[in-house]
Amino acid sequence: MALRACGLIIYRRLQPAPSSKVTDCIEYLLLQTSYGTHHWTPPKGHVDPGEDDLQTAFRETQEEAGLQASQLTLIEGYKKELHYPVRGKPKTVVYWLAEMKDYNTEIKLSEEHQAFQWLKLEDACKFAEYEDMQAMLKEVHQFLCSRE
Repeated sequence: MALRACGLIIYRRLQPAPSSKVTDCIEYLLLQTSYGTHHWTPPKGHVDPGEDDLQTAFRETQEEAGLQASQLTLIEGYKKELHYPVRGKPKTVVYWLAEMKDYNTEIKLSEEHQAFQWLKLEDACKFAEYEDMQAMLKEVHQFLCSRE
């Protein structure tokens, strides 16, 4: 049985300076795991029986980052599946894109994570060590820029 997980790529917009580009004002939320290699990832987790994928993404975001669905705006038109092996088994992770409604909303980590960062694209890609995650972050950024 292939492993399946779902999550949200969460971003927020800084108040732009008059001279700055809109795209320079976007920050992405990454959480650092408190287990294994302490890698950085958006909130995500395994699908529970009876849940659909999007329910899983919102539940995991609430559990891992303390964010309620009502604090986020799901962005239409973006959904991405990543496929990679974990301990020799295939894993699929489905991500949606969501914007924080309030820039200052507090992040409350669960025991699964030891730190979080709001990062601009370049730094987010440095923190996200996996190439497919870096590519997805860049793709999300392009998607957001194309909507401006």
